[in-house]
Amino acid sequence: MSMKSELKRKSLHLTGVLVPVSYLLFGKDVTLTLIGVAFFVFVVLEPFRIIEALRDRIKERLRLYVYDDVIERVEKLERQIEEITREHERYRVAAHIYFAAAAFIVVYFFPKNIAIGAIAVATIGDALAAIIGKSFGRHRFKNGKSVEGSLAYFLSGVFILWPLVGLPLAVVGSLAGMVAEFYNLLPDDNFSNQLAIAVVLYLADALVL
Repeated sequence: MSMKSELKRKSLHLTGVLVPVSYLLFGKDVTLTLIGVAFFVFVVLEPFRIIEALRDRIKERLRLYVYDDVIERVEKLERQIEEITREHERYRVAAHIYFAAAAFIVVYFFPKNIAIGAIAVATIGDALAAIIGKSFGRHRFKNGKSVEGSLAYFLSGVFILWPLVGLPLAVVGSLAGMVAEFYNLLPDDNFSNQLAIAVVLYLADALVL
């Protein structure tokens, strides 16, 4: 994937920051409602993203009721989505569905400071790791990840978590997220990343107390 496409993808990915912002501004119940609605919409639209024949059939129906320029806009949007979709995502569940599912679990089950920190780190850290790694990564691991990208993830995680949970837990939580991101833990790193940070922070905090 080109750097331009990567930047587009991560710009979209960064909209996940709206979840912790919503939690800070509106509280738990409103945030859970917003995540739930988003998850429902994502799941409903997912078949249209994956099944090309279904998209073509819908466009044929649309041509009977709308102008050609509307169809052109739809096709342009399709091309933009395909441009930022990784090869392994083309015929499987997309990243935003995993992200929404994990965000709902984290907000529902974990304390506010941990939930906000876990989702923010998983969102911002992942974006920085990809951008820094692609731009400045010179020391590569066998899986294609870079030392520079992983370091960017870790430092951003510490910076985000420090005011929320304190420095020792910030270091532990950032390490957990960095490992989850590095190994692309199943079922998807957009799911496992948030949960890894939240679970480790919760357990570490319990042990400290």
